[in-house]
Amino acid sequence: MSDYASPPLVVRAFRLALRNVDGMMTALILPVILMLMFVYLFGGAITTGTRYVDYVVPGVLLVCIGFGSGTTAVTVANDLAGGIIDRFRSMDVRGEALISGHVVASVARNLVSAALVIAVAFAIGFHPQADPGHWLMAAGILGLFVLALSWLAAAIGIVARSPEAAQGIAFLVSFVPYVSSAFVPVRTMPAALRTVANNQPATAVIDTIRASLSGGHVGADAWHAVVWSLAIIVVSIALSGVLFRRRAG
Repeated sequence: MSDYASPPLVVRAFRLALRNVDGMMTALILPVILMLMFVYLFGGAITTGTRYVDYVVPGVLLVCIGFGSGTTAVTVANDLAGGIIDRFRSMDVRGEALISGHVVASVARNLVSAALVIAVAFAIGFHPQADPGHWLMAAGILGLFVLALSWLAAAIGIVARSPEAAQGIAFLVSFVPYVSSAFVPVRTMPAALRTVANNQPATAVIDTIRASLSGGHVGADAWHAVVWSLAIIVVSIALSGVLFRRRAG
């Protein structure tokens, strides 16, 4: 069979996610909690030059996607630890196709989570100024980064020796958006953190989405976001292939 994910493998990945009740509840509740917490608890104390709900939406999107991708790392680690790869090989199903199935399911889950974030944001006063073209750009940048994080999560699931280890590593990765322009302007950070925030992928993605939703000019941030995302995808796919052959070989 092809290395690409077949529909049955994608459906299987969805079913595994649905059986993970805790993960599904987190994916549904986390966007609501984060939006309400940052807007109503912290928003009044943070000056961004605009309404805080409009500022914070891209950051909440990336945090939720980061946590959601952690589920992919755990399910991939579970498959490898449970010996399911050997069973699929006996049916002439390549392991790489199994990993791709998890990635496709992860992208779909995270896009649903992103839609929930937007819905909650609208409910509490989010007022984007984007036209259809800007909405399309924001969706494209977000979708590409979701794909990048999903492949990165798959690689983490392969390298981790247990589902618990995969969850721990993915949990640490999900904190990357916090050291970015997600919740406060980068200019307000200490010099060391400002350097990190200005030179990491989350800031480029967040700033592009924020500018797009406000109907403004995205500038070079969009190219930086695309380059970062493509680099993560290429490295993660290559790393996944090497690591998978070593573990399943």
